[in-house]
Amino acid sequence: MKPYIVTIARQYGSGGKTVGKLLAEKLGIPCYNREIITMASEDSGVNAVLFSDERLKSDLTERLRRHYRGNALDKLYDDDTLFEYQAKVIRKLADDGPCVLIGRCADFVLRERTDVVRIFVHADHDFCMEQARKVNSLPDEELEKKLARVDESRARFYRHHTGCDWYDARNYDLSLNSGVLGFDGVLEEILQYLQVRSQFSVEQ
Repeated sequence: MKPYIVTIARQYGSGGKTVGKLLAEKLGIPCYNREIITMASEDSGVNAVLFSDERLKSDLTERLRRHYRGNALDKLYDDDTLFEYQAKVIRKLADDGPCVLIGRCADFVLRERTDVVRIFVHADHDFCMEQARKVNSLPDEELEKKLARVDESRARFYRHHTGCDWYDARNYDLSLNSGVLGFDGVLEEILQYLQVRSQFSVEQ
């Protein structure tokens, strides 16, 4: 099988992060998620608290103000500057070799490369709620709001930095429903796609 860099965008609760880790283990390649923030912080010297987890800085203003006073934050680190630090790390990781990259518009950052496979993992509301309950102790009413809030933030983050709709299937090679396929089924679909694409690339 030809080595690929796999990017995974995912709805909250769909298990995209879990699938990414399973895929990386299966292929014997590294998987990067929040590690990208750590690397961007170390590379830039910017405190990791300033890097959003796929949220625009405007969504984090109050939290950030607890750590930074005045307007220095706005002057020095806007959304685009912080994103470019992360994009730099994503490009370096891709240059280093096959890996799985979770979120952070990696599909767009690496859009010029021919060795990238772009995945979107989604699921129905009930499945996402079921998975979210496993890692959250919030009442269902609050959990409902969190699901909506996280996906809305990710969609805004994606549109701001790419100009595209996060939910648009045309951004991805595969859009897979984990609520129907289960995590193992999504993993198998990705592996089959990688195999077919490898064969097609050889033929071309």
